[in-house]
Amino acid sequence: MGVYSAVARGAFRRYSTYRAATVAGAVTNTVFGGILASTMLALWHARPGLGGYDARQAVTYIWISQALLVTVAVWGGGFQDDVQARFRSGDIAIDLYRPVDFQGWWLASDLGRAAFQLVTRGAVPMAVGALVFDLTLPRQPLVWAEFLLAVALGLLVSFGLRFLVSLTGFWLHDAEGVRAAMTVVSMFFSGTLLPLALFPGLLGELARVLPFSALVQLPADVLLQRRTGQSLLNLYAFQLAWAVALLAAGRAVQALAVRKVVVQGG
Repeated sequence: MGVYSAVARGAFRRYSTYRAATVAGAVTNTVFGGILASTMLALWHARPGLGGYDARQAVTYIWISQALLVTVAVWGGGFQDDVQARFRSGDIAIDLYRPVDFQGWWLASDLGRAAFQLVTRGAVPMAVGALVFDLTLPRQPLVWAEFLLAVALGLLVSFGLRFLVSLTGFWLHDAEGVRAAMTVVSMFFSGTLLPLALFPGLLGELARVLPFSALVQLPADVLLQRRTGQSLLNLYAFQLAWAVALLAAGRAVQALAVRKVVVQGG
């Protein structure tokens, strides 16, 4: 555990060195948050109570999604960029010889990255949004703790999805195409742009059972206190079940990938 803790801390420090990129990213999230929040206000003015949200909740939802966008890597990235670069250089073979677990190494790295992004590109835009717009944010520390737990579980789900995508590089040698497709699906089904409650009929039911909802929609529900009591426990169970399933699938595919690399001699 000491090794993985060191990897996570190293990833946190690594991302903290890119100060200009961090500031630019936080500004971008804040600007787009303002644009989307204003759009939501116009929409809710025309359709009050849409999806069971009032106007304040809808605007708050947008700022939560902006805070989580990079934290849970809805667009992908993070360790995926490093893995893809190592595929191209051939250094991926060195990673497989390390006396640490391949999946565990990159998970620790991604946790360090996410912690930094939550503090910078998460908290900063949220704080600006609270100053400019009338948000409905809880005052109870317990609700914030429940929210952070939902974010942590959502991050595990996100890592599981992105890890599987990255492993396709063992066969495709370049996972960029699969990553691009996953980005579109993730943006649509995670609730980043609109709450999933606004999706009609079967599309809404499908969106709510796919793992992508664990990335943004479910943590937002927790912070907006739409899920409490047994409903909150069910939410955690849903996220945990998907996280375990995806991480287990990642280990199985990793085992196949390592065998392929050995057979090819690379």
